[in-house]
Amino acid sequence: MKLYLLLLVSALLIPTYSFAGGKTDDPLLTLLLVDQLEIRTGDGDNSLVLDAEGWLGKDLHKLWVKAEGEYLDDAVSEAELQLLYSRAIAPFWDLQLGWRGDLRPTPNRDWLAFGLKGLAPYFFDIDAALFIGENGRSAARLQAEYEILLTQRLILVPDIEFNLYGKDDPATGIGSGLTNIEAGLRLRYEIRREFAPYLGINWNRAYGQTADYARAEGEEVDNLQLVFGLRTWF
Repeated sequence: MKLYLLLLVSALLIPTYSFAGGKTDDPLLTLLLVDQLEIRTGDGDNSLVLDAEGWLGKDLHKLWVKAEGEYLDDAVSEAELQLLYSRAIAPFWDLQLGWRGDLRPTPNRDWLAFGLKGLAPYFFDIDAALFIGENGRSAARLQAEYEILLTQRLILVPDIEFNLYGKDDPATGIGSGLTNIEAGLRLRYEIRREFAPYLGINWNRAYGQTADYARAEGEEVDNLQLVFGLRTWF
């Protein structure tokens, strides 16, 4: 794993310079986006959810980090981390390759990740990925988001996510096929573009064997929650 990450960083730092008057027009840039830092409440349960991503790199080559997590009942109930090398292949589109680690719930799972991220026609923000794990495990994920500008500061954001798995994994409560659909609708107000509180709703529905595992643990399989949060970037 350490060797693999070293190769990703080395590839990222290979210089891609164009000189004009002794200066480079392809500087090293960074971005950190906390897309969702929110409290979700419903059915008597309150949870704190984080969805963030960031990158370091140049115009064509970047190192991406994606992190998701949920804090529930005084413990981290879900945590996922991705480290990816990203290569621009077309205007507004990046091909991504790297590692995904499911850190919670245990046991941990490691995946090789292949992804495509960018803007589809009509400015739909798309993040699609395939994952290959140990012992024949496989998974796929599709995320889509769209921003509707009601005013210059007030923005309505619908989003949806589909998760599919190739085989049952009873140890982590995941079944084969379509495991869950998660959709949300958030209304944010940009005090500044970099600082925007929001409120909205979030819906999550488990399917198939995944839903059966959840019922066996006494968990909800169809959950609608109110959300209050903050979106910020640096």
